[in-house]
Amino acid sequence: QVQLVESGGGLVQAGGSLRLSCAASSRTFSGYSMGWFRQAPGKEREFVAGISWRGMSTYYADSVKGRFTISRDNDKNSVYLEMSSLKAEDTAVYYCAAGRTSVVVTTRLGYAYWGQGTQVTVSS
Repeated sequence: QVQLVESGGGLVQAGGSLRLSCAASSRTFSGYSMGWFRQAPGKEREFVAGISWRGMSTYYADSVKGRFTISRDNDKNSVYLEMSSLKAEDTAVYYCAAGRTSVVVTTRLGYAYWGQGTQVTVSS
């Protein structure tokens, strides 16, 4: 069982930056691949970024590649999403997810545990 809690969301101007954090409650956090998803109003939840168990492999959606960076600190049971050059279209609820996979997974089926989400609003 993994409990995930996101934080760091808020209102930011276009072109600005935010850093999202996800704290996990699990003795085996390092054994989970982690991902960030987002869901904008009226749209499907979409994959944003993922990171493998040991943080050696990452994958990003084309829409955020070059602007977002996912990282993890297994000693702190946390995963982060650094967002820069934010655009209005980045506005969404961002969710942290954990999956028992050895590689990055880009679909929701690959993640068994989800946080409650944190709102990110980018004003233009």
